Order: sequence, then C-alpha cells, then structure tokens
Amino acid sequence: MSAVRKDLRHRPRETALRILYPWEICQTDIDQAANTFFTFQWVGDAPSDDLRQFATELARETVSRLETIDPLIAETTERWRPERMAVLDRLILRMAVCELIRHAGTPPPVIINEALELARTFSTEDAVKFINGMLDGVRKKIDETR
Repeated sequence: MSAVRKDLRHRPRETALRILYPWEICQTDIDQAANTFFTFQWVGDAPSDDLRQFATELARETVSRLETIDPLIAETTERWRPERMAVLDRLILRMAVCELIRHAGTPPPVIINEALELARTFSTEDAVKFINGMLDGVRKKIDETR
C-alpha cells in the first residue's frame, strides 16, 4: 500500500485521537476540543476539509456512542474496565470500537490495524498487544449480534 493512501486513512484517525485526548482530560465539549485543536494545535498547512470532517465526526461519534462502546469493552475483558485503562489506550479502543459498530464500510481488519498503528505511535508494545486482543474480542461480539 502506498504511503499516500495510508496517510489518507491514518492521519484523520490520528487527528481524531488528538481531539479526543483534551476532551477526556479537560472534560470539555467535543466540538470545542475539535475547534481548539484545529485553531491552535494543527501544525503545517491547513487540513483538508475531508480530513477535518472525518476526524471531527469520528471524535464526535465516539463520544456520542460511549454508552454502547464502554460496555462492549468491559464485557470483553474481565479485569480492565475502560476507566482503569491508560487514557490513550482507552481512547484508541473507544475510537476503533466506534468504527466497528457504525457500519461505515471500512473492513474490520483495517480498523484494527489503524488502531494498532496509533498504539505503536502513542503507547507501548504491551498496549499494542492488549488493544489487538481487545478489538478482536469486540469484533467477534459485534459479529455475533449482526
């Protein structure tokens, strides 16, 4: 796969994670977090409208679906409720689970791989393994209900 094609999928997801982080830490409104990120933290040329829209919608939808997402995560692990996980690991999981349940046409292996890439960038190798196992378990639960 070309680097350009990967960037078209990866950068918007990374941006959504960067929006979700201050939302989680500062307990701010998700739209305010997105606006703050694009206004004050974006580096380089202005983001494309597609990137901005995808990232903002993914962050917004992740937050709006937490009542569905967090129980799926909690049911998949016996000892790790979402609130006990490292912040970035929790956000990566939530965002990927959101994509898995929203029927947007992206194949589950792509969603999981993107989450693992985010974990490799922002977390630890142990987190990559944990997130991989969690997302595989969540994917199976989702498949059972469809």
